[in-house]
Amino acid sequence: MPARARTAPPVGFLIFAAWLVPALLSGFNTYVQNRLDGSPPEWRWVLFNSVDWLLYAVLTPLVFRASRRFPLKRPHLAPRIVLHIAGALAMCVAWAGLGTLLRLAIFPTPPDLTAHKIWIAFVSWVSTTLPFGVGVYFALVGIQHSFFYFAEARERETQAARLAAQLSEARLGALRMQLNPHFLFNSLNAITVLVRDNNTAAASRMLELLSDVLRQVLQTGEGHETSLSHEVEFLERYLAIEQVRFSDRLRPRIEIDPTIARAAVPRFVLQPLVENALRHGIARRADAGLITVSGRREGGQLVLTVRDDGPGLPAVSEAGAGVGLSNTRARLAALYGSGATLEVVNAEGGGAIASVRLPYHEVGGNG
Repeated sequence: MPARARTAPPVGFLIFAAWLVPALLSGFNTYVQNRLDGSPPEWRWVLFNSVDWLLYAVLTPLVFRASRRFPLKRPHLAPRIVLHIAGALAMCVAWAGLGTLLRLAIFPTPPDLTAHKIWIAFVSWVSTTLPFGVGVYFALVGIQHSFFYFAEARERETQAARLAAQLSEARLGALRMQLNPHFLFNSLNAITVLVRDNNTAAASRMLELLSDVLRQVLQTGEGHETSLSHEVEFLERYLAIEQVRFSDRLRPRIEIDPTIARAAVPRFVLQPLVENALRHGIARRADAGLITVSGRREGGQLVLTVRDDGPGLPAVSEAGAGVGLSNTRARLAALYGSGATLEVVNAEGGGAIASVRLPYHEVGGNG
C-alpha cells in the first residue's frame, strides 16, 4: 500500500490550538481559585475567562495579514511602526468590544443596565487590557516576521544551490561544445597546418587560446557574475579559435561601450548566443559572414545583443529552445527573476538577433 501523503494542518487550526492552551489554563485557574476560597465554582466566570482568550484566535489572522502587508523593513520603518501602533490600539479596542459582548451574552443582564453603563464598562475594559493587548499585538508581529525571515532564508539557500547547479551545467555545456569532435579536430588540424608551414608563432598562439579557454571553463570557486570586460575577453578567445575553424568565413565584430566595462553579467552568458549565431547563421552561408556582439546601457538595464547576417531562423521557437539558450534563460530567471529576458528573433534584412536584458549593476573587486 502506498504511504498516505502528509498534509500540513491549516493555519487557522494552528492559531486556534495555540490560543486554546492559555484559554484552558485561564479557565482552570478560575476554577481552582474558587475552590481555594471554599466557594462553589462560578462556571460563568470559568467560561468567560476561557472564551475571552479565544477571542485572540479571531484577531490573530488579521494581525498576521497586517504584518505581511506592512513589514517592518527599511526604507518605510518609521511610518510602519506608527501604523502598527495604531493597529495594536485597534486590536485592543476590538478585543475589549468582543469581551464586552461576551460578558453580556454569558451573565444575566441587570435590570438597571443602560447604554451609558455599557460604555463605561467598555472603556474600563479597554484601559485595563491596553498594556497586555499591545504586547500581544507586537509579539504576533514578531512571530510573523520570524516566519517570513525563516522562509526567506530557506529560499535564498535553495536559490543559491540552484544557481550553483546551473553554473556547473553552463561550464559543462561550454566544455562539451569545445570538446566536440569537429571543434577539436578543426582546432588541432589548424595547429598542425601552422606547424607544417613553420608558422610556430601562430601555432603557439592557437595552443595558448585553447589552453586559456579550457582553463577558464574549468575554474571553480567563482561567483555567478563577472564583469562584462572579463566576459568579452573569454569571448574573444573563443571567437579566435572559431575563426580558425571557419577560416575566412567568420568576421567577428565586438562593439561594447567602454563605460559599461564593469557591468555585472552572468558568467558564460555571451558564448551560447554566439554559438547559436554560428550554427544558424555562419555555418549556413557559403561566403563570409559577420557576427556583431554589442552592449549598451539603457537606463537601469544592460542590453547585450549578438547579431549574424545569415539566412535567418527557420523557426524562432525552435532556435530559442536549444540546450544552451534554455540554460541561459533559466540562469537569468534564477539570478534576476522577471527583471531579465532573453529573446531570439529574425532581423529585418536577414540574419537573427539574440538580445539579453538584465538589471544594470557593477561588480566589485576584480570581477
